Amino acid sequence: MKISLTFKNIESEDWFRKYVEERLGKLSKYLGGPVDVHVVLSVEKFRNVAEINLSDDGLMFFAKEEAKEMVLAIDEAVEKIERQLKKHREKVRGYKVTNRNTLAEGLSSPDREMEGESRIVETRRIVLEPMSHEDAIMKLETSKNRFVVFRDASTEAVCVLYKRDDGHYMMIQTVG
Repeated sequence: MKISLTFKNIESEDWFRKYVEERLGKLSKYLGGPVDVHVVLSVEKFRNVAEINLSDDGLMFFAKEEAKEMVLAIDEAVEKIERQLKKHREKVRGYKVTNRNTLAEGLSSPDREMEGESRIVETRRIVLEPMSHEDAIMKLETSKNRFVVFRDASTEAVCVLYKRDDGHYMMIQTVG
């Protein structure tokens, strides 16, 4: 890990260097190869600011934190970088596991869906509008949706209306 430290409006002190190196050392478990880290420590009025730029194999991670004490700003910035690295690592790990499972089973994605692996791909929240059956048919024909969910104005039951392949309408009505 190659660390470069820059000080703005603050004097360069060895204990800052040692502390930054110690705190950044715990990030090595998330990193694979050589990493460039640029740390900027600055004081602006009464605020201590720590900025960390970490570049690892083409990936860039950035954190900037302000605190009353420089040590707290450094700690918070390192924790922010650590969260970013964890998130990236989990994303990469999840991607590799999915591909490995697909290759090991010799199935492509559409084949897996045919085997019964169902999943919810979209969730919509709707407001049930009270309307008559005729109004629901008119709304279905004027919209691009394949179905309409509504509350029947006369019975107060929740209904689903959709158009069948033969051109007729099918209505599902809840009871109870």
